[in-house]
Amino acid sequence: MKVGFIGTGLMGLPMAQRLLETNVDIVAYNRTQAKLEPLRNAGATIAAQPHEVISACDCVILMLTDTIAIRSLLLCDSSRQHLPGRMVIQMGTIAPTDSRAIRDEVIAAGGEYLEAPVLGSIPEAKAGKLIVMVGGLPEQFQYWSDLLQHLGSEPLLIGSVGTAAAVKLALNQLIASLTAGFGLSLSFIQHQGIEPDLFMQILRGSALYAPTFDKKLQRMLERNYANPNFPTKHLVKDTDLFIAEAQSADLNVSGIEGVRRILQVALDMNLAEDDYSSLYSAIEPKKPSAN
Repeated sequence: MKVGFIGTGLMGLPMAQRLLETNVDIVAYNRTQAKLEPLRNAGATIAAQPHEVISACDCVILMLTDTIAIRSLLLCDSSRQHLPGRMVIQMGTIAPTDSRAIRDEVIAAGGEYLEAPVLGSIPEAKAGKLIVMVGGLPEQFQYWSDLLQHLGSEPLLIGSVGTAAAVKLALNQLIASLTAGFGLSLSFIQHQGIEPDLFMQILRGSALYAPTFDKKLQRMLERNYANPNFPTKHLVKDTDLFIAEAQSADLNVSGIEGVRRILQVALDMNLAEDDYSSLYSAIEPKKPSAN
């Protein structure tokens, strides 16, 4: 069985490499062809166009930035005609409403569709330790579980299409809110003359602690946001998706809207490509050195 992989960016590349390491036959496409060289060197077949991937494979995995990219590559006329009999597994972060709409178009074209967004970053992708959340029919989940297990050992069937996308957005909302909350507390205690080590000692021993705090602590203290596993611009995109979906459910989104404003400050500081912990600098802009 050949598996197509469309989208080999920050997360797509290590995921495709992981599949190759587990002897999955991969046909890959990316708009920026240079990003495909590591896969070519690892034995993947490289396609010049997305429709070449779809026509050559039984299953096509999508790891694309957003719905616009998915539609332009998967549902354009040249690709759509090759969808009959193919399974599309959408693994990026998109809104539940968008995922259901894409499912409907794939089915109308004669294909099948699963959503399988993941939680984790580059190290987990390389190790096959992502948390894979699946939305689709139980029989589809059963059939494709072996493939998904190469990326995460225990894929979880959440429910129908849209439910896994919703869980992913809920988790990413926590990423934004927890990081902003931690950054604010860290800034506050330092302004009070309290050492971060003492604050962290107390925090780690409490029910308030989350491991992400330690993962981002040094980045924040050093204001070193280079080599991101998850850039600020992607967290902004996911936060916007969450707010829109939550508002449609009549939820009070005041808290996350405040975080979104902090993220906007980070964007305005040209931190879009940096690690999302850069929102710390938006909370406490770096003071100029004393003369």
